[in-house]
Amino acid sequence: MATKMDVDEAGSAPPDLNRLYDLDSYLKPFDKEIKRRYKCFVDLLEHINQHEGGLEKFSRGYEHFGIHVTEDGGVVMREWAPGAEELYLMGDFNEWDKTSRSFKKLPFGKWELVLPPKDDGSCPLDHLSKYKLVVKDKHGHLLERICPWAKYTIPCNETKIYEATFWNPPEKYVFQQPRPKPSPSLRIYESHVGISSWEGKVADYKYFAYNVIPRIKKQGYNCIQMMAIMEHAYYASFGYQVTSFFAASSRYGPPDDLKLLIDMAHKEGITVLLDVVHSHASTNTLDGLNQFDGTNACFFHEGSRGTHDLWGSRCFDYTNWEVLRFLLSNLRWWMEEYQFDGFRFDGVTSMLYHSHGIAHGFSGDLGEYFGLPTDSESITYLMLANHMLHELNPNCITIAEEVSGMPALCRPVSEGGNGFDYRLGMAIPDKWIKILKEQKDEDWNIGDIVHTLINRRHGEKTIAYAESHDQALVGDKTLAFWLMDAEMYTNMSCMSELTVTVDRGLALHKMIRLITNGLGGEGWLNFIGNEFGHPEWLDFPRVGNNSSFHYARRQWNLVDDETLRYKFLNNFDRGMNLTEAQFGWLAAKQAYVSNKHEGDKVVVFERASCVFVFNFHTHQSFTDYRIGCDIPGKYMIVLDTDNPEYGGHGHLDHTTEFFTEPFQQDNRANSLKVYLPSRVGFILAKQEDDNSK
Repeated sequence: MATKMDVDEAGSAPPDLNRLYDLDSYLKPFDKEIKRRYKCFVDLLEHINQHEGGLEKFSRGYEHFGIHVTEDGGVVMREWAPGAEELYLMGDFNEWDKTSRSFKKLPFGKWELVLPPKDDGSCPLDHLSKYKLVVKDKHGHLLERICPWAKYTIPCNETKIYEATFWNPPEKYVFQQPRPKPSPSLRIYESHVGISSWEGKVADYKYFAYNVIPRIKKQGYNCIQMMAIMEHAYYASFGYQVTSFFAASSRYGPPDDLKLLIDMAHKEGITVLLDVVHSHASTNTLDGLNQFDGTNACFFHEGSRGTHDLWGSRCFDYTNWEVLRFLLSNLRWWMEEYQFDGFRFDGVTSMLYHSHGIAHGFSGDLGEYFGLPTDSESITYLMLANHMLHELNPNCITIAEEVSGMPALCRPVSEGGNGFDYRLGMAIPDKWIKILKEQKDEDWNIGDIVHTLINRRHGEKTIAYAESHDQALVGDKTLAFWLMDAEMYTNMSCMSELTVTVDRGLALHKMIRLITNGLGGEGWLNFIGNEFGHPEWLDFPRVGNNSSFHYARRQWNLVDDETLRYKFLNNFDRGMNLTEAQFGWLAAKQAYVSNKHEGDKVVVFERASCVFVFNFHTHQSFTDYRIGCDIPGKYMIVLDTDNPEYGGHGHLDHTTEFFTEPFQQDNRANSLKVYLPSRVGFILAKQEDDNSK
């Protein structure tokens, strides 16, 4: 990443807005605001080049700040604490004397401490020894603090407060595998290491590497999204109340075990994304960033702007030079030290608006996205972060958790966009839950379902999902639970009679996931366990459940039991992924929906070389049902939710060859006739050899 290139190629020229306006001409009235945002990005980049020697150097803050071993065997420690009157270091190395090791004050709120090596020439801090910072505030109080740049933190056995632990192993981990090139069809397995075991405990990195990655590979996923890796003192926060931004959570094992996990994923050709939380931080003071220097500011805005009322957390001050260094360096640290292939940015909607999106019902009026409610500093940071990541690694993947529909969020920075590659299709799972919760099957509005699935910005890629961790958490229900509820405990055995409830649940679970996968986006996401209809919600050990691990696990024993019906959903999930890998519809242009019939409850659409057909009718099947098809030729069924291997009834014959006729149907030049059993979805794929037609 050349420092000169940062400005000359990305900054001096105006953004290519013609490309943006070709995709959406309705953005033209906001030309001035889009250019203003881009100029904010350019100005910031130029300042970094002028005062820091470029973004390359600026984003390596972790090499300068924090604690480092010097060439002579000693250590040097540097911190940024502008509100501190004095700064000290204590730990195992000095028997926890609070004030015997004092930092030297430097300009711009920075501090430095040099410790010489021991008499034998060894490092003054032993590997895995504990240390803390002591801040003397303006009132003379001595405040114990954790190093913001700490690479490894472990909770104290007595207090449970996390303490910085000096990570300096005699042998450094060396990655064995190169990064795999990401697939244009992302099939993401959203994962949480701690809950990945069937046992009632916190699983570790090695367990995930040796037991879960093989499952992910077998299921046909090509990407893992890892949640709750950045250290968080409160396990039940699901990793969203981060306390140490540079530390991989020690509850799952040491840093090298995470590196092993990523290495093993790369060996299988699987890319790995980190769920990164730069939208807010924990309010913890003793083991977090909050009030680090004894003031209410430092890393965060002071006053109400620095507090997220809904999440009870602190909001970063993206106008602050050292905060930008800290966050950009954080992204680079995870990418370079741990070899992550990209990031899913949490809480992007909260960052984009001064209201954090709280009680803000976005109507779709473009004026809502370009007026005073937007947070320019946050937007500039996101543009800078995406620019940096894609300069470092052109194959880097960035995904925004964003619900408002901000235009150009997923367009390149060079076009005046925010630079993300994908956004999450967050309205889709909400729609499915609402339908299952409030409507009878016969009342489903087919047009409304299709609209929700295709309602995304043209030219901006979306990750589709029918459910994620949000629906799995206690207080909500997964799709399987909404569909089958209590019968999942009594009627999922293949030895028992197939009940109406379970039959319906299995059928709709597969249909919902397939139509969402085929129609809803340019990528697919599944939360760990949902592929086989995990029967229980997710609830972390906490006071309210007597610190129980019973619901903080994944019951692989259920899907591995050949006598249970969970295997059918798992088989279908694998079949869907492998079929997509063969035909690549996620990487193809958005589908053309030729039929969405309210009375028949039928949906038909074409994508890639496939025709997707769904009959959501509760009981009506259709024979010789004519469907439109633009590309003429021979078609055959390549995936069928009614396949007995997937728990279906086998009503469709996969040896049947379907030939198109030059007969217009539903605005398509050709058509063919099919049999549509009720509550069944299937895919017809064009066959290469059409000579028999």
